[in-house]
Amino acid sequence: MAKDDKEIVAAVLLALADSVGAERYETWFGAHTRLNLSGDVLLVSVPSAFYQDWLRRNFRTQIESACQTVLGKPVAVTFQVDSTLANTTGESGPNNEPPQTDDSSVVASPAAASDAPAVGSPGIFARRRFSSFDTFVLGKSNRLAHTAARRLLEQPGYNSPLVIHGSTGVGKTHLLEAIWVAARRMTKCDVVYLTGEQFATQFIDALNGRGLPSFRRKYRSVDLLLIDDLQFFAGKRATQTELLHTVDVLQSAGKQIVFAADRSPALIDDLQPELVARLSGGLSCHVELPDYETRLGIVRRVGATLGVLAAEDVWAWIAEHIASHARALIGAVKRLQLAALASGRSISLSLAQESLAEMRESAARCIRLADVEQAVCRSFGLEPASLQEPASTKRIQAARMLAMWLARKHTRNALSEIGRYFGLRSHSTVVSAQKRVEQWVAERAEVDLGTHLCAMDEAVRRVERTLLAS
Repeated sequence: MAKDDKEIVAAVLLALADSVGAERYETWFGAHTRLNLSGDVLLVSVPSAFYQDWLRRNFRTQIESACQTVLGKPVAVTFQVDSTLANTTGESGPNNEPPQTDDSSVVASPAAASDAPAVGSPGIFARRRFSSFDTFVLGKSNRLAHTAARRLLEQPGYNSPLVIHGSTGVGKTHLLEAIWVAARRMTKCDVVYLTGEQFATQFIDALNGRGLPSFRRKYRSVDLLLIDDLQFFAGKRATQTELLHTVDVLQSAGKQIVFAADRSPALIDDLQPELVARLSGGLSCHVELPDYETRLGIVRRVGATLGVLAAEDVWAWIAEHIASHARALIGAVKRLQLAALASGRSISLSLAQESLAEMRESAARCIRLADVEQAVCRSFGLEPASLQEPASTKRIQAARMLAMWLARKHTRNALSEIGRYFGLRSHSTVVSAQKRVEQWVAERAEVDLGTHLCAMDEAVRRVERTLLAS
């Protein structure tokens, strides 16, 4: 059965549970029954002829109605006996307790004693230490999210749900793990940390087995629920409905919920409007790509952690030229360490430039002239074609010069290529633009962004954030 069909079956089971009631659902549609969807046919597998006759006589109408509700069209419902179901559910009998299974979420109680939790089932995930606030490098790009994360530990439920969103490698998971670690040290605090995929998988397993009440008790009774990768719920109708009810229950009880996502909930396709509305009722914090100072702090900390001894100019060069997310910076320091070991040389600026040249070039190749143009025009409120037209206003001229300056910095295009792209201008025009922008930055000259005046150095940072996040 395809992944989409599994999600539809999960939605059917949820509608069926609402229709027949929790007790009857657990009795007849728990671990003893399996549903499979193939096209317009729903196959209901049961462990015995008795189950088959009973479901056919007493629940066919409800099953068909649940399918109609979810799919919006009638589905043929057929039954079959599958003797293996009797063997996979323990001793046969609808009142038996479900078997205990390994839990892939991280659940902590006040009695937990270690900061190195086992994430996932044994043999699947290795033990590792969770990140903490102590190792989080604070900067302009993440200060708001960091403050919100710290604040919720002092006033749980005040800003709930808290949604921390941003592109990969900006520290979202680090903050969730730090909250988890800090919350475990608090008395009388039950906290659960898991990914969106783990929540969805466990929910579907609970629907297909006998664990729905247990699943709901587990996630609706905690003091703090942390869910990473909110975007995983996109398009999963039944799972979103369950998450929505979970959020409502926890909110009503004054509990704290925290999500991490790769973008704002309103920009995640196929999220139910009701769920987006609930998430919008809390606090949303955007974590941007790290600025230079934050990048410098990251490489320094990674170097200290790994025992890498390097002069300050090495760290500054990495922070300046690996203008990307934290994971790339960590990888750069590790690569530099390995290069030193392999060559037998001490770590120096020249070794960094040699060993990290490929990473620097790779980062530059990811940005095209069209990306630069789009980022500048978006920040200045201009139409893209305006940067390539001969006649222009003073605002467009400033935007074009900034675009050419950024193209020199972030792309591998030659001067002549940059000039042609921005209106058949000669390479000397590009050089002139570069010098002019550098002068504006040094003098903190103001530039017109259309809606307000802004210092050129701040305009550069704004455009670069847009460019590197695209």
